[in-house]
Amino acid sequence: MIIVDTALAKREAEGRPLRVGLIGAGYMGRGIALHFLEPLPGMRLAAVSNRTIGDAARAYLQGGIEDTRSVSNVKDLEVAIAAGKPAITDDAMLLCQADGIDVLIESTGEIEFGAHVAMEAIRHRKHVVLMNAEMDATIGPILKVHADRHGVVITNTDGDEPGVAMNLVRFVRGVGYRPVAAGNLKGMIDPYRTPETQKAFAEKYHQKPRMITSFADGTKLSMECTILSNATGFRVGRRGMYGPKCAHVKEAIGAFPVEQLMSDGLVDYLLGAEPHTGAWVLAHTENPIKRQYMNYFKMGDGPLYVFYTPYHLPHVQIVDTVARAGLFGDATVAPIGAPVCDVLTVAKKDLTTGETLDGIGGFTCYGTIDNAEIVQHEALLPMGLSEGCKLKRDVPKDQAIRVEDVVFPSGRLCDTLREEQDRHFAVNR
Repeated sequence: MIIVDTALAKREAEGRPLRVGLIGAGYMGRGIALHFLEPLPGMRLAAVSNRTIGDAARAYLQGGIEDTRSVSNVKDLEVAIAAGKPAITDDAMLLCQADGIDVLIESTGEIEFGAHVAMEAIRHRKHVVLMNAEMDATIGPILKVHADRHGVVITNTDGDEPGVAMNLVRFVRGVGYRPVAAGNLKGMIDPYRTPETQKAFAEKYHQKPRMITSFADGTKLSMECTILSNATGFRVGRRGMYGPKCAHVKEAIGAFPVEQLMSDGLVDYLLGAEPHTGAWVLAHTENPIKRQYMNYFKMGDGPLYVFYTPYHLPHVQIVDTVARAGLFGDATVAPIGAPVCDVLTVAKKDLTTGETLDGIGGFTCYGTIDNAEIVQHEALLPMGLSEGCKLKRDVPKDQAIRVEDVVFPSGRLCDTLREEQDRHFAVNR
């Protein structure tokens, strides 16, 4: 952050701030807009797109800006950007296509729509920051391939757990220790939660019930850990992860099989552990002198040490991700190659032939993580592609749903990209 803030101050002094486009003005998108509109040195929120344009205007209004320009074509958007006039639109593709936007933030949480946005932005050589774990966990590796071909960054964000954990992984490596595990802190998981059971909680915090359901039933956790796995090469020790119950994050030492830690490394989560938010990394060294120093500084006897961040603030910490991408071409957390883990679809209740799956955060199914080669070998349905799929057979509660069990909706880009991802990396070889 020290390098980033210095670079941003320089851009501000030169009158060349990074110009940011935001797609999606829901709860989190509005929080991002509010933070960018303070304003931040070296950055400007140039435009906001939302399907309901009134919500795009609301995002600016909550930041104290009433005078916005509604645009419906690329030329008008470029004119507004050049004049420093905040722009709003209901056409996200304008932000992808317009000159003058340096970094796009995709904050819809929609996989099919997000895929169109990401591909259009990449084609127009814009860096893309994903506040969209659902899409990243499903087709992130192939999107990274396309981004590399066009010389741009695609990255998930600091502030969400994968980015917070990846920062710790890079820190641990940078100071000469070996990271062997990383993951989330989770308060509870109940895979049978539904939008109905989560309705009151969602209303209390001004969120959508489906989003809150995806948190409670473990789907979002699995997707976030998949993103982290694909960025680190760490695997899961078993389907669904271990998720040991701990009083404090420091109890991660001794909570996982040592042989798995020391072979491929693990992504996992701690259940109920203080500080209850943030992310953690287990680091390793056998060096006896290093261990003496670590003991002196109250890090324990070793050879394993816990590093953790006791917070995650997506709408605040995303600033660092935008700057790193736009100024240095550096991804906070992005796939390093072929998928390492994946999120499969499991029946949340007994399902019948002809029933249509309602996808992430719904009534019919939940997602759980496993190693990618297992998902491929067993031809399991990726959770990110489940919405709208129609069952060809009955599936009992808690059984994994296979690709051959469903009929996919026609014409979806996300399905095409997933097929391309499978071919490109030949995960099923």
